[in-house]
This record gives sequence, structure tokens and C-alpha cells, in this order.
Amino acid sequence: MKKMLMLSAWLIIPFLAMAQTKDYKVVFDLTSKDSLDQKALIRWLNEITKSTPTAKLEVVMYAKGLDLALKNKSTVAKEVAQFANNKNVEFKVCEIAMKNQNIDQSQLIEGVKIVPDGIYEIISKQHQGWGYIKATH
Repeated sequence: MKKMLMLSAWLIIPFLAMAQTKDYKVVFDLTSKDSLDQKALIRWLNEITKSTPTAKLEVVMYAKGLDLALKNKSTVAKEVAQFANNKNVEFKVCEIAMKNQNIDQSQLIEGVKIVPDGIYEIISKQHQGWGYIKATH
């Protein structure tokens, strides 16, 4: 009986340990230039980083969502720049959307990164087990 309990504990404990160390990873999909969507997204990032400081968060922008990352159009430029300094938060813009909208890298807020294809970036993150949130208010 004692051996049976020891064996059961030996088999169960690793699963309990894995459940407790589950990573918090979310990719946000932003395609809107709406200032309310930009503010909602920043609010969510603030709430998540406060409640779970180790959370890995990525905001992917394409189509009209690029406005969030542009120095002269973002309604939350200061917040984006601050989050860009957080190693667990990344802002990524779609290079295809940049070309389609004649946007140059120099127009981006400091710390914003460029990916070849925004949709592919989101799909890749989902494939890696990241949660997905469509950023809209």
C-alpha cells in the first residue's frame, strides 16, 4: 500500500508542477485606426502586465491598425513607447501593410518591430500555443 501511494505521488506531482508553471502568452490582432480601440488595447496591456508581470504579450498591427504605431497618428504613442521597453511586450507591424500605405520605418514609434506578414505572425503565435484576442472595443 505504501509503495502504491509513493508511486501515485511520484506520477502526479510532475503534472501538478506543470499546471502551476503554465505560461501566459497572448497575441492581440489590431486592424482598426479607431482611437477607442487603441485606448482599449493599452488598457488591457496595463491590466495584464499588472496582474501577471511575467505575461508575454504581442500586438500585431496590419491594415488600418498601423496608426497605433505611427508617431504622428497614434493616440497612445507615449504608452506604446513605454511598453516597448518592457521585455515581455512587443509591438509588431506588417511590412506588407507598410508598403501598401507608403509608410517608412522612420515613421514608427521607437521600439516597434516589423514582421514580413502580420497575419502569418498571428498564425505562428497561435500555432505555438498563444492565446488570441481581436482588439476592438
